Amino acid sequence: MIVECIDICKSFVHGTRTDQILFDVNFSLDAGEYCAILGPSGSGKSTLMNIIGCLDKPTSGTLILDGEDVSTRNENQLADIRLQKIGFVFQNYQLLAYQSALENVALPLTYAGIGRKQREEMAAEALRKVGLEHRMKNRPSEMSGGEKQRTAIARAMINHPKILLADEPTGALDSRSGNQVMELFEALNEEGVTVLMITHDLNIAKRAKRRVRIYDGILSQEVEE
Repeated sequence: MIVECIDICKSFVHGTRTDQILFDVNFSLDAGEYCAILGPSGSGKSTLMNIIGCLDKPTSGTLILDGEDVSTRNENQLADIRLQKIGFVFQNYQLLAYQSALENVALPLTYAGIGRKQREEMAAEALRKVGLEHRMKNRPSEMSGGEKQRTAIARAMINHPKILLADEPTGALDSRSGNQVMELFEALNEEGVTVLMITHDLNIAKRAKRRVRIYDGILSQEVEE
């Protein structure tokens, strides 16, 4: 099992008011799975993704990631876990505007302490795998939305993470580009990559092999076909 959420709750305090976003979420994901968490805006799906991705901590409950209880780890420890075990793909790409595709993809390798020549070789290979060998020197402003998202996927996979987390990965794309991105996720999963995706779109969720639904912070049963 690569992910296990046990009674995860999350609340945010706003002055004298406390808003609870997640309610006793129990969820598990096996290595090699491709699962979609489906829910509308405000359902708590991004909050849950942030907790699973070690970008945030639960208010209560336990998160076990790759056999390790990470619920009480400090910020530096969580940063190391993200670097070593998690790849992220976001709706808005989160690419650095003044760096080339090659430099963006190589960035996690810089944090990992890998030398420049090896970083560039690894980043070039990652871009080739997503069909962007012709865009290595281009900056994000010179690429289409689909190309930017494929660059983001190459960056997410550069450290060979245990799990790929995708937050509304097609939300800013047209249908053709979105389909290309989904085909890339499917190919990665066929290679053994564990993929967890959140989306509000049932048609996108159906591309995953397993689906669960979250609504008002409560994770419910599998979504039927």
